[in-house]
Amino acid sequence: MDGGVAPGPAHAPEVDSAVSIKTQKAAMPLYASRIKVHPKNVSGLYRNIKWGMLVACLAVYYIAPWLRWDRGLFAPDQAILIDLPGRRAYFFFLEIWPQEVYFLTGILVLAAFGLFLATALFGRIWCGYACPQTVWTDLFMLVERWIEGDRNARIRLDAAPASFGKFAKRTAKHASWIVLSLATGGACILFFGDAPTLLTELFTGRASASEYFFVGLFATTTYVLAGFAREQVCTYMCPWPRFQSAMLDDRSYVVTYESWRGEPRGRLAKKADGSDPFVGRGDCVDCNACVATCPTGIDIRDGQQLECIGCGLCIDACNAVMDKVGRPRSLIRFDTLDNQRARAEGRAPVHRLIRARTVLYTLLLAVVGSIMLVGVVFRSTVELTVQRDRNPLYVRLVDGSVRNAYTVHVLNKTHNMRDYTLALEGLPTARLSMVGGEGAGDRLVLSAKPDQVASYRVFVTLPDGAATKHESTQIEFKLRAADGRDRTERETVFIAPPN
Repeated sequence: MDGGVAPGPAHAPEVDSAVSIKTQKAAMPLYASRIKVHPKNVSGLYRNIKWGMLVACLAVYYIAPWLRWDRGLFAPDQAILIDLPGRRAYFFFLEIWPQEVYFLTGILVLAAFGLFLATALFGRIWCGYACPQTVWTDLFMLVERWIEGDRNARIRLDAAPASFGKFAKRTAKHASWIVLSLATGGACILFFGDAPTLLTELFTGRASASEYFFVGLFATTTYVLAGFAREQVCTYMCPWPRFQSAMLDDRSYVVTYESWRGEPRGRLAKKADGSDPFVGRGDCVDCNACVATCPTGIDIRDGQQLECIGCGLCIDACNAVMDKVGRPRSLIRFDTLDNQRARAEGRAPVHRLIRARTVLYTLLLAVVGSIMLVGVVFRSTVELTVQRDRNPLYVRLVDGSVRNAYTVHVLNKTHNMRDYTLALEGLPTARLSMVGGEGAGDRLVLSAKPDQVASYRVFVTLPDGAATKHESTQIEFKLRAADGRDRTERETVFIAPPN
């Protein structure tokens, strides 16, 4: 009992601490105003890579609608086109019909697994270099820097009182942003129609209201997201930062700060005795160049954070400072957490790109890609749809024969006029005929125009006395192209009165 602790006094600090935490939480606001980020311009390897990706992505976006691809006389010659009135999409040699939506599904699955693999290997490399939000934000910030100056000049301009010079700069900046936004919205809808024709209609006022609406919609979202929201999109609107933690592990390459080398940090000052100023301290001179350069305004020295998009601009900024103070580069670097622990302990880093999750993602990519490739190589250029009349179920003719009626749709996916032969299996004695055709026999010749659906009214007649085992007999229509290269079939039933 002498060694016991009295419950009241001993536990009082814990109770006070809990009350204090609750009080702090109650006082914490639910909304915090945005602190505007003014990223500083920087030069270096990763900035050059970002410029290269910006040029490549914008070139693809703005030039792709103007590429031509010869598909024949009756087909559009735009290489990449989503033809909504014609209900199909074109991608160079590939033409996708509405019933082939599985190709689009396959492309999305491939993109997802590719993103998973890239994230498992190199962190948020997509966010930092190729995401549309990143690309257009970089473009808008480049214009802003040209007009208003670099970081310090923009901060001074924000704090400056209203003046003609400030108004002129802001007007020029926003006018440039609006032009870029309209170009973005206009280029987007060019993928949904013939680009030269649609662009002419837009500038001459002959485009439809819906086309002007979507240009305005895409322009507005570009203007708001790239001009104002910026890092807020990456932090709050985009779901990917929340998902990426499941894709990363300690062997993924992410932007890291070598705290074992940089700490303790402090301002650099020459010693009176002329000795090395870095003795007894870390290499970080606490210049905050990495913070000033970050497009989301975070301090990478605080460790991995949700806001980090993995662009590596802080690496360029830090390397420039290390060069000036005569210290080794790569205080901030792309590295794995495993390697950082190894470097801190004096062990050699181990680079392991091949591991369980990367192998799994690669296999999934290979499987889905192979299925897509097989589907493209062996896809048929003709489709057959058969609909049997339900009222009446059958008709007994004067000569005692029984007839069923069917509506047959033949989809010709080629750009040439084609003839097809329609045959029937399941009723050896039945005869085929169609509305507008002559006579009846065991097969019919059907024609379909390029890229169109041809519909025919087809009759299957069973002669009087020809017995069927059941009231409903399974039959199969077989369609074959005249050149023999494509064939397809569809099952249905033939209804007859019981014997």
